[in-house]
Amino acid sequence: MRQRRGYNPGRLLLVESRMTPNLLKLADDLELDRGAYELRRAGKALRLSRIPMELLLLLVERRGDLVTRDEIVARLWGNDVFLDTDNSINAAIRKLRQVLDDNLEQPRFIHTVTGRGYRFVASVSESGSSASQPSAHPQSRAVNLPVSRTGFVGREKEVAAAKELLLRPEVRLVTVTGPGGIGKTRLAVEVAWALSQQFSGGIHFVPLAALGDPALIATVIVQTLGLRGPASQSPIELLKESLCSSSGGLVLLLLDNFEHLLQAAPTVAELLVIGPNLKILATSRAGLHIYGENEFPVSPLALPDPLRVPPVQELSECPAVALFVQRAVTAKPGFELNRENAAAVAEICARLDGLPLAIELAAARLKILSTASLLTRLASRLQILTGGARDLPQRQQTLRAAMDWSYDLLNPAEQKLFRRLSVFVGGCNLESAEAVCDTKADLDLDLLDGMASMVDKSLVLHAPPASGEARFVMLETIREYALEKLEVSGEASATRRAHAAYCLVLAEESPSEQAEAQAGGQMDRFAAEYGNFRGALEWLTDTGDAEWGLRLGAALFRFWERREYLTEGRARLGKLLNLPRAVTPTKFRARALFAAGVLAAAQGDYAVADVLVRESMEIARQLDDGQGVAVSLNALAVLAQDRGDISAAQALFEESLEVWRELGDSRDVARALSNLANVTTMQGNHERAKSLYGECLAIFQGLGDRTGVAWSLNSQGDVAHDRGDAAAAREFYGQALAIFRELGDSWGIAGTLADLGNMARIERDFSAAHSLYRESLKLFQELDHKRGIARLLECFACAAAAQSHSDRALRLAGAAAALRQKIGAPLTPAESAKLESNLKCTRPGLDETSSASAWQDGWRLQLDRAIEEALLREAASPAS
Repeated sequence: MRQRRGYNPGRLLLVESRMTPNLLKLADDLELDRGAYELRRAGKALRLSRIPMELLLLLVERRGDLVTRDEIVARLWGNDVFLDTDNSINAAIRKLRQVLDDNLEQPRFIHTVTGRGYRFVASVSESGSSASQPSAHPQSRAVNLPVSRTGFVGREKEVAAAKELLLRPEVRLVTVTGPGGIGKTRLAVEVAWALSQQFSGGIHFVPLAALGDPALIATVIVQTLGLRGPASQSPIELLKESLCSSSGGLVLLLLDNFEHLLQAAPTVAELLVIGPNLKILATSRAGLHIYGENEFPVSPLALPDPLRVPPVQELSECPAVALFVQRAVTAKPGFELNRENAAAVAEICARLDGLPLAIELAAARLKILSTASLLTRLASRLQILTGGARDLPQRQQTLRAAMDWSYDLLNPAEQKLFRRLSVFVGGCNLESAEAVCDTKADLDLDLLDGMASMVDKSLVLHAPPASGEARFVMLETIREYALEKLEVSGEASATRRAHAAYCLVLAEESPSEQAEAQAGGQMDRFAAEYGNFRGALEWLTDTGDAEWGLRLGAALFRFWERREYLTEGRARLGKLLNLPRAVTPTKFRARALFAAGVLAAAQGDYAVADVLVRESMEIARQLDDGQGVAVSLNALAVLAQDRGDISAAQALFEESLEVWRELGDSRDVARALSNLANVTTMQGNHERAKSLYGECLAIFQGLGDRTGVAWSLNSQGDVAHDRGDAAAAREFYGQALAIFRELGDSWGIAGTLADLGNMARIERDFSAAHSLYRESLKLFQELDHKRGIARLLECFACAAAAQSHSDRALRLAGAAAALRQKIGAPLTPAESAKLESNLKCTRPGLDETSSASAWQDGWRLQLDRAIEEALLREAASPAS
């Protein structure tokens, strides 16, 4: 058994029962004479003015309890004071520390609870009284809790919730659970301090980390309580006798670090049966699993919003960041959170999962590293997060040691499952865990029991279920450790291949034709598993597995396009297509080329897109793949249309339609007809376009494809609008909108609302346009569709320009442009020209400098602020 260091007994201070005499002994040579209003050392009076003396009297009267700054103000000055009480309190505390010869870092008398108040922690007795001898009864009102030397950060809600739970009459045992380094002991001690008034029989801290034999737990408790009895009496019987006959009131035992002594859980249950005057607060990486236990799981500290870096003041109030800054100042006194390091600090805390131990170890590295350097080095957390304080338990001095402690408590089968689970990025469900971790049925334990054990031992978190299925997630700090163990075991390659196989099956199993609601559900499932897809793609690329890699990349194409991972999708497909074994003209290469081409086109990279799609089409012709030829022709036509080459687009759409007719797929024929009708409209041939749309609509109606019908009606609205028939356009749009609403198709609803809004804007019904745009924008927000959001910001900008609100128009257009650049999805040349034309009327209202300034203001706006501004009525929108 590895030797473990326990708590230093010198850090455990004893607070005796409250006493009323005027003459109190505070230490070996200190006396507080309340009657004489005097503090004396060795009989000599020490000089203290009224404020420090009053503060000392208050702290001694409330010894062991947290005394808040508000309580100090009320006692010393009253509630209606109008002066700088903070500075006065700080000055009084400094004076008391000087007189008492107290150390801020290792306080013997006054412990500071950062941001909250102070606690008097020294023993207090009636002057001249002698210490009582140990007996068969615990000392009345004893509190032997460890005194923290650093501030308590970010757990106020948890402390309140744990207090409330522990004080319920029916609750006898509360177990604070969580992974190593989460802060279980610190939280439990803080809860115990806060309850010192309620437990009149005393609060007893029992450190168990150094105990190796579960059979000795009763002996350790007896020693902590200072009990003595006959040699023939067993420790458990001595405890029972003491607690049964104790007249000291309610007693709280804090059993710290119980996870390696779970075999001793029956002893705890035996103690709880004694009587109602005993309650137990335990900390453990796993529950005790005895009747009446109430688990209190501890979560990581709250992290900043990953999508934005808030202002420095707001960021400093985030618990994880507040802890980092507090510990960083200790390591490097001149450190401060500012605009230059805010983003790095936020990312460091996120990389460390909000795990307090990891954050403290990282902050200590600022003694020699900048925040930017520290962030870079966190690529290997276990290597950098070392060097904890030497007087801490060994398992808290490095992150790896904390993980070792948990890993060693697992049996061999559980260790195997733990290692294999490390290949999952962002979590897994039971199905995927079984498929990957027990591929050869060699796990040697039931998967459900194994996952329950991982959760119970705080190595895996049970995340809120998505789509009704349970999901399990490892903190990244724990996963990195598990990956190390997987590599050492020799199972890494086989486990990663099983993981890649599962991801490939999941990505390819979705049906090609689905209703929008089903497609949305599939996209949500892909989003939940995207960390796993990324991990699989990286492994397949690194190992040169071209076939599986190309298949997985092609299967993810629609997800990348729909969720706007355009740049990432192109980059991953590019790496796969350049693999040595990917050059063979297979159907997998053709599909990946097509996907890469479409993503390139979405980013306005038309020349590259044309090359990629044409190569895809050539391979499809070689393989006699008619469907591949047809979709490539369609993509090339869209490219030509986006570049403004309408004649080439029409010819390619005609050729694509011909191939689809030969293949005999009615749904694809209808889509091809719609595309051809659209480009025919652009050429001004409205009659032919109307005929093509009519044929398209008839096919969709015959197939019972309501989504296809709705989009066909929407497109006919476009034709009617372009030829100036507003009434017909509104009718078509209205019919399409009704079907989309019936289907719950948010994409269709949002797009059609924007079309109706544009009609209202052109007709100068700005109130109606604003309402329609508003509903559309909110839907695109719910869908998190950035191109849709950018489109609506541009619509609002055009409406503002039409009303001569030049500054608002340019700000919103600037915000839309910034968003498009961020996601890499620029407007097509035709769309850009149309927007420029609509914004042209802003020029008379602003000079060139003001126009550029308004655009830049919009460009710099955070997206949520830009949306908020767009949703305001024009008259209420902010001025420049």
